[in-house]
Amino acid sequence: MRIAIAGCGYVGLVTGVCLAEAGHEVTCIDIDDDKLKQLSKGNPPMYEPGLQELLRRNLDQGRLQFQVEGKTAYQQADVLMIAVGTPQQVDGQADLQYVFQAAKEMGIEAKSGAVLAVKSTVPVGTCDRIDRFIHQELGRKEPLHIASLPEFLREGSAISDTLRADRLVIGAETPDILDRLEEMYADFHLPFVRTDRKSAEMIKYASNAFLATKISFMNEIASICGKTGADVEMVAKGMGLDQRIGAAFLKAGIGYGGSCFPKDTNALVQMAGHVKHDFELLKAVIKVNNQQQAYFIRRIQERLGLKLDGKRIALLGLSFKPNTDDMREAPSIPIAHELHRLGAELIAYDPVAMRQAANKLPDHVYFAQTIEEAIENADAVCILTEWTDIQNFPLKTFKRLMKEPLMFDGRNCHSLQEAELAGIEYHSVGRRSVTPIYL
Repeated sequence: MRIAIAGCGYVGLVTGVCLAEAGHEVTCIDIDDDKLKQLSKGNPPMYEPGLQELLRRNLDQGRLQFQVEGKTAYQQADVLMIAVGTPQQVDGQADLQYVFQAAKEMGIEAKSGAVLAVKSTVPVGTCDRIDRFIHQELGRKEPLHIASLPEFLREGSAISDTLRADRLVIGAETPDILDRLEEMYADFHLPFVRTDRKSAEMIKYASNAFLATKISFMNEIASICGKTGADVEMVAKGMGLDQRIGAAFLKAGIGYGGSCFPKDTNALVQMAGHVKHDFELLKAVIKVNNQQQAYFIRRIQERLGLKLDGKRIALLGLSFKPNTDDMREAPSIPIAHELHRLGAELIAYDPVAMRQAANKLPDHVYFAQTIEEAIENADAVCILTEWTDIQNFPLKTFKRLMKEPLMFDGRNCHSLQEAELAGIEYHSVGRRSVTPIYL
């Protein structure tokens, strides 16, 4: 098939590369000319394991190209996809201006009988609105079939999440369009969920909201564990073995971040409000998440004092999760700003996200090139992202290099036994603190 994709962010780029890998002819369109020049050279604008390899292979084999102007690609495409951003507005709603801008261009240029599939995360009913917009407001006479094709990829594992997804959700109003979109993904050998457009749109929001709920639930359990002496890691293990619950997303920590969970949970609350439903549960999920960084700061103050003047604190891990350089809604941002406000001297390290972090963190943060450089002579260390190299860094080295072997682990990267054997003071989430005998 010939496929044209509007938007070269995470979703559009990964989708385009993977569909090209399956043998389709893919053209990706974006307004950022500098980004497209780099992509045409095989250089993706974000860090994502496996992406550069697939990008370069499909460029070399001529199945993938990038353009600023979409007219010709839209005219030739069998399937057109909208994968542009839907940023959060001040009131929490999704901003759809870029979606409708792409829909307008496609509605004008697409050939008769093509399929326009919306991959952007959009409120329930958006595909219906696009259908009316194209065929009524634009006055298009030829049929252009509108479908919902929500994405469920995770940054850091986006390639595998696309090629080996748990399921592919397709929302369309006729069996013929469902068949055509299923055929496009036939080489992926995925389980398909065939449904109507509105249900497909809701599946995306409901999935992210449920995963966010699991995270906030475990953070609440962690708070109770911290006050009762229970171990949240053991609680999560015992819960996760129950097949009705499952082990995924039962990790206590300093809260979720990224481009999806914060935006999508707020948008779903707003969507519910529009149909006069007060989504109290999801509001509580958001509230709990927003409190996690404040709890973490409070733990630091309880140990080092309300004011942190003169305290050298190392921040290990800055991106919102491992295996990505994405800093959107990363918990490290409010934590760094509050520690700076309290007077701390901050030294930060991240394997790939420091360039992006420089635009988000306080101006006076020093960026170290290695973990050793970050922790040397530090009064305290805060683990904020569970990168593999941070988790595997020897705890005894913290004791050797730090001014005081004091660690606040916001991701529960280490066992309490490891901390005890290394002789460091160790504070984690929802578990007892480890205090060396000499303190």
